[in-house]
Amino acid sequence: MKTRTLLLLSVAVALAILLAGGVFLFQLTSETAAVERAEIGEDVSVGDVEVTVFGASGGDPILSVDVELGGVDDPAGVDSFALVTGDRRLVPITAPDEGRCVDIGVAAQRCRIDFDVSGADGSNRLLVLRRGDEQRNWVLPAP
Repeated sequence: MKTRTLLLLSVAVALAILLAGGVFLFQLTSETAAVERAEIGEDVSVGDVEVTVFGASGGDPILSVDVELGGVDDPAGVDSFALVTGDRRLVPITAPDEGRCVDIGVAAQRCRIDFDVSGADGSNRLLVLRRGDEQRNWVLPAP
């Protein structure tokens, strides 16, 4: 090939890459990535689970979140919940205890999800539930 042909081909490829980058950038700017915030007491569906958060109590060292769960038989239980504080992301305590949510069943059950918040910043508390591609957040009031 001649040098002129190679230069024209390289310019065409560069323009194609620039155009593809522009299209991708446009897609990113028009995409909404905000997660809907649910209100305390509101019935919401997150993936295949129906959830109602009624509130939180306690706080040192255990924060208990009062919830009603149901809609699907999930042996993984409440592992899809997390508590995000000002400085860390906490996983729920899954050891069986009276009144504590351990698993999610088809029938709705009212129970509590406990988090060990000892050593965590207590100013911000966000309960997060992620199921598949869906996520909902609840802002928990400071105890």
